[in-house]
This record gives sequence, C-alpha cells and structure tokens, in this order.
Amino acid sequence: MSDGPGGHRRAGGPPPWVRGSGGKPPWWPEGEAWPPTRPPWARSRGRFLRRLAFLFVGLVLFTAIVGTVGAWLTSTALGQTHPVGHGPPLPFLIFLLAVFGFFVVARAMRRVTRPVGDLVEAAARIQGGDYSVRIAEHGSPEIRSVAQAFNAMTAQLEASQKQRRTFLADVTHELRTPLSIIRGQAEGIVDGVYPGDAAHMTPIVEATQTLERLVDDLRTLALAETGNLKLNREPVDLGSLIADSVASFQSQAEAKGVAISAEPGTGLPAVDADPVRVRSVLANLLGNALAHTPTGGSIVVKAEPGSGIVSVAVRDTGTGIPPELLPRIFDRFVRGTGSAGSGLGLAIAKDILTAHGGTIAAESPAGQGTTVRFTLPQTS
Repeated sequence: MSDGPGGHRRAGGPPPWVRGSGGKPPWWPEGEAWPPTRPPWARSRGRFLRRLAFLFVGLVLFTAIVGTVGAWLTSTALGQTHPVGHGPPLPFLIFLLAVFGFFVVARAMRRVTRPVGDLVEAAARIQGGDYSVRIAEHGSPEIRSVAQAFNAMTAQLEASQKQRRTFLADVTHELRTPLSIIRGQAEGIVDGVYPGDAAHMTPIVEATQTLERLVDDLRTLALAETGNLKLNREPVDLGSLIADSVASFQSQAEAKGVAISAEPGTGLPAVDADPVRVRSVLANLLGNALAHTPTGGSIVVKAEPGSGIVSVAVRDTGTGIPPELLPRIFDRFVRGTGSAGSGLGLAIAKDILTAHGGTIAAESPAGQGTTVRFTLPQTS
C-alpha cells in the first residue's frame, strides 16, 4: 500500500520504507542514513569476486575448447569414427571433458578465491580503522602463511593502538594534577584570596618542577622508543659512581631511620656507559627502595663482575612488590599502592639500560623485600 490522503496507504503499494521510496521504517536508528549503504570493504570484495568469476568462466571455456580440439585431433590421427551405435560420439566426449574441467577449475578457484576474498575484506576493514579483524588460516601453505603474517600484523596494530590510547590517557591524568595546582594558586592570588607570599607561591614552583620532570621523562621515553636516545659513553668507574649515588641519599635515609650502604666489591672493571644516565638509573632505584622501606630497614647496593658485564643489585628490606604487579613494573605509568611518582622511572631505567646493551630485572619474594638487578657491558 502507498500513502494516500489522510495518511492511509492504498492497497497494492509498497510500504513507505521500501528502498527507493524515500521513507524509512520507524524502527530505524536515529541519525543513520537511509537507505543503508554497503561498507567499502563489501564493495571491494564484490569487485574482486566478479573478476574471479570472469576468470573462472574463461578457464572453463578454454578447457572445453582445448578438449574439443584434442579429441578431434586424436580421432583424426587414429582414423577413428564413431557411427551411431558403435561407441560414444565425439560431442558426448567433449561434454564429459568440459564437465570434468568445470569441477577441477571450480575446486581450484574455490581454494584461491575464498581466502583471498577474506584477505581483501579484512584489509579494507583495517584501512577503516578496525584492527580487531582476523582471517581464517586455510588454503594452500603459501596462503596460510600469508594469513598467519596478516593476523600477526593486525594483532600488533591492535596492541599498539590500545597502548597509544592508554598512554595518552595516562599522560593527560599526570598533567592534570600539577596544572590544577598552578591554576588554583594563581587564581587565588590574582583574586586576592591568597597573598602573593612565599607560602602560596611555593606550590606553584613545586608544580612547575613536577611538570618539568614529567616532560623530561616523556622526552627520554620518546627518544628511546625511536632509537634516538643519545649516550655520551666513556669508561666509567662504577664503584665510585655507586658510592656517590648512595652518599647523595644518606641524609634522607638517616632522617627516615633506614640504613643505606654500598658494597662495590674489589677488582671491579670499568664499564662502557654514559655516567649521567647511569646515575639517573641508580637514583631512581634508590629513591624507590627508600620510599618503600620502613624505619629500621636497610638498603644495600652491591656490584660484581661477570662475563663481559658488571652486575649491580639494589636490595632493600621493604614491603616488596605485589605478585600481580611484579611482571609489569617496567611498563609505563605502572605504580604500586601509595606510590607518589609518575610511574615512568622504571620504564625509563629499562630504556636507558637497553640502549647501553644491558638488562634489568626485579625479584620480590613475599615478605623479603625487593632486589632490582641490572647489568652494564665492560669496556672492551
């Protein structure tokens, strides 16, 4: 029925929401275009399958022609004829050959068209931003290997996209706190709520320092990720560097009632490293150890030579790391309960040591504190 005067539909006409009639059904979602259009990947796959269908028909015709010519040439060469009632006629043989060729080509084409069609569709969906797509790994060994590589690529793209979104959310969160402090204090001073004295300017200065450290950390991470982290390498006396780093935390440890000491060992060889970067790694590890070690605890830094490396261990008697958090402590923005840092320190330490050709790992048995161990290459 079609709409007539008074809003009634005349018998025999289509509903107003039929494609091409201009209307849309009442259950259609608001804001969605009507009539619906096929997604780009469906059109791409349709064109691909049509081309394969033309190729398929061409192969069948080619098989029939070759079979006809071959049968005729064979019959002529042998001087055979097929009178009625004395053997199968030539047209019947041609028909059987064509049918056989049809099924052979159809099976071969199906083995090729199905996985390739899936690949075309999936590639178009990835182009549209859908990284969750996966394709079935079937077909010939070559096509299966392509499917496996394709699925591995999409999995990596999906993980990268998720990591990027998480990273942006974490950076936004970390920037919001110091910016809120700066804005609140500055507006209070401008409005006359707070006097512009040192007590009310100090939070602004501290917040800007926090922002500066965060920006520097993010820059270091970006340089390490792109392989552009600059290292000013030189032969470094790691024993002296450890002693200096421990001494810089001595006053903080005494104020908290924590014993801190260095045991660099004897005959420690020089390492090929950037002393400024290695010092920052030690400062991060010592700061974390001191923050999570209660009064009466201890922190010890030990170093010992190995085969072409020097191993450094920072051991504390603190509260330890929860088992569910331990595998992720070197990831970005991962923080334990009560941690006041940005969650970037250990990630940066790992990137710095990796750039040196070293390693870092952590151990935290339940109730026995934490040991973070890293290595650096000896000088050649």
